[in-house]
Amino acid sequence: MRFSLCNEVVRDLPFAAQCDLAASLGYEGLELAPFTLGAEPHRLPAAEIAALRRAASDSGIAITSLHWLLVAPAGLSITSDDAATRARTLDVIAGVVALAAELGAMHLVHGSPAQRVLPEGADREAARARAIDAFAFAGERARAAGVIYCIEPLDRGQTAFVNTIAEAAAIVRAIGNPALRTMLDTCSAANTEAEPLDALVAHWLPTGLIAHVHLNDPNRRAPGQGAVRFGPVLSALRAQGYGGTAAIEPFEYIPDGPTCAARAIGYLRGLLETLT
Repeated sequence: MRFSLCNEVVRDLPFAAQCDLAASLGYEGLELAPFTLGAEPHRLPAAEIAALRRAASDSGIAITSLHWLLVAPAGLSITSDDAATRARTLDVIAGVVALAAELGAMHLVHGSPAQRVLPEGADREAARARAIDAFAFAGERARAAGVIYCIEPLDRGQTAFVNTIAEAAAIVRAIGNPALRTMLDTCSAANTEAEPLDALVAHWLPTGLIAHVHLNDPNRRAPGQGAVRFGPVLSALRAQGYGGTAAIEPFEYIPDGPTCAARAIGYLRGLLETLT
């Protein structure tokens, strides 16, 4: 298991400085939010992609993954019935999958709650079907690119579409593409799932459907800044032999981004020492 820092936490820094900071704190990688790279990250020029890879390499860390995939450009939706919106959204999905592969990242995490809103009324099931078709499209692109595309269950405060790992797993199983899987976000899971976090790990990791993990407290802060005890979560991940990435993804940076990042990795590394 390796720890990665979601780069929007320190997005006010130049990218090379983000890499240097993450490495100096003990992170093995960065998980990139494409919107931090520009207004059209799916069309990033080759020279800029090379510069990002070089900055990470020079700092001795990896670009592990991408998330917040559909924030930029504005106006995207996997549920919309507007043909132009759908075409633009699928183009961005294809672009960020290619971007992940070019950056050397292995996983993409599809959260983006504002871009998967289900309408009220008769069109709700049709919108759900359009979203599932978009996930199937993403999975095919991911398979061709050699990466894994993960459907992220999000709590009901963020979206009405795919709130639990079981709901995401049902979609993944129905599509049947090994490049399309799901993941665990501890904030959303703690807010929505019936099982405790460590029980969720023990339940779902053996299925092979969980390809990625986000560590965050349900109060939207970093691990160690809320009520959740992450020792049992890390213990369960270790017991199941999880060898993937655990990305630290707070939404509120207390007292600021760099300090939040430092506190989180120190807390998690300390917990791991108690498990050895």
